[in-house]
Amino acid sequence: MMTSPPHPGELLREDVLVPLGLSVTDAAGRLGMSRVALSRVLNGRAGISPDLAVRLERAGVSTARAWLSMQANYDLSQALKREQPDVQLLDDKAA
Repeated sequence: MMTSPPHPGELLREDVLVPLGLSVTDAAGRLGMSRVALSRVLNGRAGISPDLAVRLERAGVSTARAWLSMQANYDLSQALKREQPDVQLLDDKAA
C-alpha cells in the first residue's frame, strides 16, 4: 500500500524553517502573514493556498507550482482514504 504524502506544511517546517533557524513568528513576518495563519499551515490544519505558494516562491523557497502540486497530492490522498458515495458513469447511455 502506498503511504500518504506528508502535508506540505510539515515539509515547510522541517525542510525550510528548521534548517534556516527561523521561528514561526519570524517566518510569518517575512511572508507577510499572521503567526496564527502560518502555524495552522505548519501543523497541517490549513493548506498551502495559491497566495502562500506565490509568497514562498518570492521568498526563494521552490516554486508556487511545486507547493500547489504538493498540496493537491496531499488533498487527493486524503480524499481517497474517505468513504465516497456510490457514483454512476456520466456517459452511461444504458442507464
